[in-house]
Amino acid sequence: MRVMGVDPGLTRCGVGVVEGAPGKRLHLVHVSVVRTGADEDHALRLMGIEAGVEALMDEFRPDAVAVERVFSQHNVRTVMGTAQAAGIAMLAAARRGLPVALHTPSEAKAAVTGNGRADKAQVTRMVTRLLSLETAPSPADAADALALAICHVWRGGAQQRLAQAQRSRIEEAARAERARLAARNRGGSSQ
Repeated sequence: MRVMGVDPGLTRCGVGVVEGAPGKRLHLVHVSVVRTGADEDHALRLMGIEAGVEALMDEFRPDAVAVERVFSQHNVRTVMGTAQAAGIAMLAAARRGLPVALHTPSEAKAAVTGNGRADKAQVTRMVTRLLSLETAPSPADAADALALAICHVWRGGAQQRLAQAQRSRIEEAARAERARLAARNRGGSSQ
């Protein structure tokens, strides 16, 4: 199974692609960070994240996408931007008929370190070790994206069966969306 993990953010959106199966060795496929400038117009930043995430989905063709579940933070502006970036990743996956799973930061930390309260350095060390990397992924957003992908791969079993059951609904919705967009582009109306 190939999973793309997305650690959403407006300035740095971590993206990690991992291949593996529960109980099997994990392999790094790709890791990067989609970046936007803090001084850019907000809408343009969202477009930049969309373009970057979609290009990576098209290039690496994941079977599923794991996105960090946005949780309440003290800084409302930060949580809003994070939620918007998460929504873009989920929309890009849905357009491709890919199942999306949301994992909390503590779920991802627990999956890779055994401790849901592990700090970023511990997560980075374990991701490096689990994927047999020579150098640690950097910045932390990249390591967090890989941790999300690993978490999803290892959850396997029941979650994969649920994802397969939902896949046909998502694929049908994606086909309908593509048809709607194609009709609009031909000058037709979607209403």
